[in-house]
Amino acid sequence: MASLKELKGRINSVKSTQKITKAKQMVAASKLRKAQANAEAARPYATRLAAVMGSLASKVTVSESSPKLLAGTGRDAVHLLVVANSDKGLCGGFNSNIVKAARLKARSLEAEGRKVLFYLIGKKGRAVIRREFPGQILAGFDTSTVREAGYAEAEQIARELLDLYAAGKFDIAHLFYSRFRNSLIQEPTEQQIIPVPVLNAPAPKVAAIETAGAAIEYEPDEEEVLAALLPRYLNTQLFGALLENSASEQGASMTAMDNATRNAGDLIQRLTIQYNRSRQAAITTELIEIIAGAEAL
Repeated sequence: MASLKELKGRINSVKSTQKITKAKQMVAASKLRKAQANAEAARPYATRLAAVMGSLASKVTVSESSPKLLAGTGRDAVHLLVVANSDKGLCGGFNSNIVKAARLKARSLEAEGRKVLFYLIGKKGRAVIRREFPGQILAGFDTSTVREAGYAEAEQIARELLDLYAAGKFDIAHLFYSRFRNSLIQEPTEQQIIPVPVLNAPAPKVAAIETAGAAIEYEPDEEEVLAALLPRYLNTQLFGALLENSASEQGASMTAMDNATRNAGDLIQRLTIQYNRSRQAAITTELIEIIAGAEAL
């Protein structure tokens, strides 16, 4: 049985840990409000842009002269998995769930005879992928020096991916990130980003005009507008993924730290009961020894 001094030390140690987890929870809750607002504000723009591109793409015949970002390379031999993680821990299964989804996709593609490469964003998950897929990390983007990843970082990542795509390093790119639902639910999400999978659903306003029988003319023509929108679409998707990841990380961190604080409280309560029982037993033993000594006299 642990001594009273050891129990007292453990109680103080857990109390110190509880203060840290409580402070981390409050910081995450404060950051979550802003991160959630940013993620929710970006969703309508990304959705509308995808719908407008769907309307344009429905009027364009994809051929060899079409933008490579839309037409693709004509092959699917090499797949690049873009895995977006955070640089910090203490956020539950946020990072491990994203890495798990990427690993399952990689194993599935390899089973089909495809070659798999990785482009890693953030530090967490890097060691797991390097250990399980040695020599398959093509490149990465360091976000440790960035306080809050924004559109500039998304644009830089998109530029690097496009350079690798133009150099023939891969044929298809998939993005893995965590979509924010609420502080308790963050969904690991997979999305093909290169070549751009254009939806065949026109924007609501465009659909209403076309339904009314009005003719829509684009100046310049549809192909030029689409070629200009494709890189912007890629930037937007990456930017949205970074915002979703930021909100998901703070939500997962807040939940994990709340659970850790509660568990620390339960442990403190159990240790305090054990300490009081041990102390009472020691006092009782001393009283018995005193009484026994007095009777012996």
